[in-house]
Amino acid sequence: MALGRPPFAGPRRPSSVLLSGERAYGATVGLGRLALRALQVTSRWSGEEHLPERGPVLLASNHVAYPDFLFVGQAGLARGRHVRFLARHDVWDPPVVARAMTAMRHVPVDRRAPAAAYLGARALLREGEAVCAFPEAGVSHSYTVRALMPGVAALARELGLPVVPVAVWGTQRLWPLRREVGEVSPRPALTRGRTIDVRFGPPLPVAPDADLAATTTELGERLTGLLEELQRLPEHRPRPGEQARWYPRHLGGTAPTREQARALDEVPRSAVRPTWGPVRPIA
Repeated sequence: MALGRPPFAGPRRPSSVLLSGERAYGATVGLGRLALRALQVTSRWSGEEHLPERGPVLLASNHVAYPDFLFVGQAGLARGRHVRFLARHDVWDPPVVARAMTAMRHVPVDRRAPAAAYLGARALLREGEAVCAFPEAGVSHSYTVRALMPGVAALARELGLPVVPVAVWGTQRLWPLRREVGEVSPRPALTRGRTIDVRFGPPLPVAPDADLAATTTELGERLTGLLEELQRLPEHRPRPGEQARWYPRHLGGTAPTREQARALDEVPRSAVRPTWGPVRPIA
């Protein structure tokens, strides 16, 4: 689908800079794979045909744990794409990490001033890159799709692009989340043999006159459907009688409900509140 403006408008980075960035991307992915191999993590992905092998693509992923980007990025590499992520700006605080993140062309997001992230993502898309946002603006402590920011819908509407929804599940068992406000954040778990799934859904078309709230609501519904498909897989279900704090309450786990998670989620006021699932208790 054509962009609203010429996709390659504006200056391009020198090829030497781009090459250095791709090397940094490759090195980072290689280190991640070594760590996952040591933990005997099984990474799987499905629906990758919905991720174009070339040209601009806007991805929107749910967010259940801090390492989500690693597995979405791996799935992207299977299609020959180096996915550029929108990530919290404080990830750039350590100078070494900042240099690596910038070289890999990821985009820092400051909730207090989100316009810079929007412009950065827009520039990458105009260059034909694959860009992934986490529109929940943070991890979901209920492991359901929480309120979504409308920025993804706005980008898609401006540039004439569809949004490819992405669900990731299993990462919460590698890096658990808090259950209560006063609880100390758990450390990464080193249990071996976990399975992580990433699933791409069919693109969501966004018309030039699309309503941002309605489009964001549709995105929430699609993300919920993809996520629950993964959550219901037998290998992702708790054992009978298990107190599974890593599994959503409406499907039989003991994670906080969406209402209980509100104090933990820190959702920005501009987010579109969920009218989408969870809807069905498990049989």
